[in-house]
Amino acid sequence: MELTETLRISEALGRAVVGARPLAGGFSHETALLELAGGGRVVARLGGAAPAVEAAVMAAGRARVPVPEVLHVLPAVVEPEEARAAMVLEYVPGTPLSHVLGGGGVDRDSLTALGTEVGRVVARVGTVTFDRPGFFTDDRLTVGRDEQPWSRQLPEVAEACVAAVPEDRLDAATRRAWVKLCEAHAPALERVDHEACLVHADINPKNILVSRTGPGWRVDAVLDWEFAYSGCPYGDAANMLRFGDAYPDGFLDGFRAGFRTGFRTGEHARPLDADWEYLGRVLDLFALSDLVTRPQGHEVADAAAEVVRRWVVRPFT
Repeated sequence: MELTETLRISEALGRAVVGARPLAGGFSHETALLELAGGGRVVARLGGAAPAVEAAVMAAGRARVPVPEVLHVLPAVVEPEEARAAMVLEYVPGTPLSHVLGGGGVDRDSLTALGTEVGRVVARVGTVTFDRPGFFTDDRLTVGRDEQPWSRQLPEVAEACVAAVPEDRLDAATRRAWVKLCEAHAPALERVDHEACLVHADINPKNILVSRTGPGWRVDAVLDWEFAYSGCPYGDAANMLRFGDAYPDGFLDGFRAGFRTGFRTGEHARPLDADWEYLGRVLDLFALSDLVTRPQGHEVADAAAEVVRRWVVRPFT
């Protein structure tokens, strides 16, 4: 963080920032934990193209799932001194789900219970609804009207993305096979083209904070909403399942059960398509196509490329 950015946040809060340390953040953000004079902490997310839109999405999601409160949104400035846009959030304690899944020492039954709770929360994200599918254009969460249905977009998106993949990541034959895979499965999305639910679009263990509650688990916060849009919530489930081979036994069984339960029960219960997992995987073809375009050395992009290579041989395994 630059000094000018720290001073802007101090002024907005009415309290001096006396310390800062970096946190893992989104693709287009720098994220920092700030210590305040007199005690207390907040989180600052700096950068990003549309923090006001992300703040509005977080407010909408907060009605149904645990999301940090947005305290301030500060627009980018150029003069008198340059400063990035900033979003100041309440600090929520908790352990990243990625640490729990990667740390060992948790038995299978507990991991299943953890997966169940995470699945329920992810399903509840999709209980927020809009008037049509598409991407948000402003901080009122207006959805753009010009997008084609997902079933028609997928082949075009896949072809454009493979053209931008670093040459050493995927060979030419794999790229052609990937586009054909997307073309073959895109028509299945006609079943969900009409869905207009809140989709987080980056649901993964790094973006979920959890804690133990006696014998069980609680989701404390869902983080990083910068890619959210209106669409089909099965895509969020697929995002969590994407790298499921790396999770310890029990978690994914619980997650699947929790997602089904979260969809079918409660005040906002709704039907769940029998093929929800397959349809989510097809929706995930968008994200995988985009991920593999990241620069060389990008850890998640390299992992996505492994999924691409596997799926062109045995789709969705």
